[in-house]
Amino acid sequence: MSGGTKEYEALSWSDKVNSSIDGDTAGYNSVLSGKAQIEEKCYLEVSYVHSKATVGRHVLLSYIDIHDETIPDNVVLHGLKQKDGRFVCRIYGVEDNPKETRIFGQELSEIIHRLGIADSDLWDTDDHTLWMAKLYPECDTVKEAVAAALNVYNLVHGSGDIESWKNTDRKSLCSGFGDADPAAIIAWNQRMRELVRMDEIAKDIRSGKPARETGKLAPLTRIQQEWLAKRYTRSDFSEIIRLNYYIGTALGGKAGDPYISACFRTISDTILADTMGTLQYNDTCRMVTDRHTVRLPLRVNWGGGWSDTPPVCIEQGGTVLNAAISLNGELPVEATLIRIPEKKIVFDSRDMDVHGEFDTIEPLQATGDPYDPFALQKACLLACGVIPKEGGNLDEILTRLGGGFEMHSEVTNVPKGSGLGTSSILSAACVKAVFEFLGIEHTEADLYSHVLAMEQIMSTGGGWQDQVGGVTPGIKYITSRPGIRQELTVEHLEISENTKKELNERFCLIYTGQRRLARNLLRDVVGRYVGNEPDSLYAMNEIQKVASLMRFELMRGNVDAFAELLEYHWELSKKVDKGSTNTLIDQIFAAIEPMIAGRLVCGAGGGGFLQVVLKRGVSKEMVHKRLKEVFQDNPVDVWECELI
Repeated sequence: MSGGTKEYEALSWSDKVNSSIDGDTAGYNSVLSGKAQIEEKCYLEVSYVHSKATVGRHVLLSYIDIHDETIPDNVVLHGLKQKDGRFVCRIYGVEDNPKETRIFGQELSEIIHRLGIADSDLWDTDDHTLWMAKLYPECDTVKEAVAAALNVYNLVHGSGDIESWKNTDRKSLCSGFGDADPAAIIAWNQRMRELVRMDEIAKDIRSGKPARETGKLAPLTRIQQEWLAKRYTRSDFSEIIRLNYYIGTALGGKAGDPYISACFRTISDTILADTMGTLQYNDTCRMVTDRHTVRLPLRVNWGGGWSDTPPVCIEQGGTVLNAAISLNGELPVEATLIRIPEKKIVFDSRDMDVHGEFDTIEPLQATGDPYDPFALQKACLLACGVIPKEGGNLDEILTRLGGGFEMHSEVTNVPKGSGLGTSSILSAACVKAVFEFLGIEHTEADLYSHVLAMEQIMSTGGGWQDQVGGVTPGIKYITSRPGIRQELTVEHLEISENTKKELNERFCLIYTGQRRLARNLLRDVVGRYVGNEPDSLYAMNEIQKVASLMRFELMRGNVDAFAELLEYHWELSKKVDKGSTNTLIDQIFAAIEPMIAGRLVCGAGGGGFLQVVLKRGVSKEMVHKRLKEVFQDNPVDVWECELI
């Protein structure tokens, strides 16, 4: 197995048969950890060599697990479960002949003389061959049997513990083989087949092999489930989510769904646990006014979208370029807080047509329900420290604050599913309004971090660029480093007045007239990333570069180069999410193709708004007329917007 099989590759011979082994080691139905140390010309037969093991040259391991042991050169190590449930591990030299009287090149008679033991300690027959020598202690576990076998090796080579050897029941090669349990041998074979498959998946993940290319998997057996449970305990965040995703993909269908769900649940739970650990109850704030309103703009995404989304930003960091805009001359995102004399908290959202009143604290602390109409408001109060995450008395809290209050929040005159970041910017408006209403000192960075916490409490699964884009005016270049806790660095681009003027003249927002289709968008995109799809990984990396290049071109006032990068980003976006475009979007872009220098969908795409940079000399009115010629009474049209 360790030499010659390659000469017969045409006959499908291989030195690795149903084995998860990299490198030159040969194997049948075996697993070799990539971290184990193993020398040349070794053969594993129905065996598992774990990460801390050290294996010498010319070693044959058979039906054995090696964990942290050191196996010397030129030995055979063969494990057998006996019919009485105990284990024997037989060790001898690869060149030894059981019909002779030598082991590891030494005469048995010389060895027993040196060790001071009698012939009767080794043989109970007149046949004094290696085959009949009672050398091998019978042990309760495989690990103990391996240790006992290595002690035999040491005894032969001048060290070892002779007393422990004497005080054991021992088997010969003959009796150990004759007393072997055939059912256990079959079970061990099956066990290794199952473990080989699991280790292959782990190695596919480490090598970056796409999840869709990993082999099919039958429903997990008890042994495979135990392997997975142990693997979880020593895996980091990245490996855990991919183990679940790859196994779910390999199982497929309903059998795989729970593992796919566990992948995404791990992402949200990990971030949420970290977020909840950072929440601090503010027991000193007070109302400083009777009424306060915050109005915020929307945002358009230019570069780096999706890189702000977990787990991409957690593993790689994120890089985003976006800008704040008004729509039809308005800042459409609004949050208002009003003091009331009653000791209660009132939530009111006109655009969602929901109203709720709370005079006890427990319902306000109940988060995580995606169907809760007040999930946003509750998350805001928790993130801002207005109420504690557990315990407390609402009446006492409101007495200290200076009364009850109403929280009104709405987004006006913006279509649902616009792609302009409305839901996250509404979260930001609420946080900003609460801070200012209660006199809580804060910086821009505080706003970003508290909105991030709020988004995680709601378990929306989205990224951080929307709220940053809308919290403050201007064009923002936003970066984060890898890590569960995303700490944002926000640079406000100071571009020239001429560049601002040119951008506002040439930047055009087009409404598709349709809401994004209800589909599992986030899972599709994140799944392709977690599943190591090459085009997705390439695009995810490239869009961050594009964001940096866009910043560079805007800073030097080159709007044409910026438009070219927007066009390139559009091609990358379609690699990340094939659902970002559809027939209508393609038709809209085709209708105005001669008039535009660059294009991109707003947000995730699939509906909502589109954004284009017009060619020089093309006006928004010209685009409006062209769209009406093609789409007539359809709501596809230019909407007034301004970069602010």
